[in-house]
Amino acid sequence: MASTSRTPTGRGKGRGRGGRGDGSSSLPPPPSTLPLIIEEFFIVVYEDPLVKKALPKKFADYLDGQEPAKVYLRAADCGPRLWTVEVLFDGQGRMYLDKGWENFAIAHGVDFGCFVHFKYEGDDVLTVKVFDGTMCRKYYYSDDEDTDDESDDDVKPCIHPL
Repeated sequence: MASTSRTPTGRGKGRGRGGRGDGSSSLPPPPSTLPLIIEEFFIVVYEDPLVKKALPKKFADYLDGQEPAKVYLRAADCGPRLWTVEVLFDGQGRMYLDKGWENFAIAHGVDFGCFVHFKYEGDDVLTVKVFDGTMCRKYYYSDDEDTDDESDDDVKPCIHPL
């Protein structure tokens, strides 16, 4: 029985999108040579939602040399208020949201099983979206004109629309 070999269809070796035929590739550089850009990440709340929260190590690495003493959280769709949250670094490359996180978590219904999505906006500002345990987003709106000048000691929860 004679074997049949299939010849791949296409342009042939070295004749990809570049079309130069010189063997150069139009593929992106390998991941190790790309700049580290971490703009979005999430955490899953497996433990007490009100205690300090560890952020991904890659995000802490991204901020290397710019380790802020605090960040400002802005809840998506919940008015212009910025929540001031102190940041801790443990000396081993881990970053934690600490004092101020509890107030933010209470006001935005962060609970066990929630997924909390963060988007880094620059200037130490993170926009936050909270998803419940069913993977559905919690939508909120602000019932007042909160600004970043108000004290975080006065926790005013956002109101979930019905």
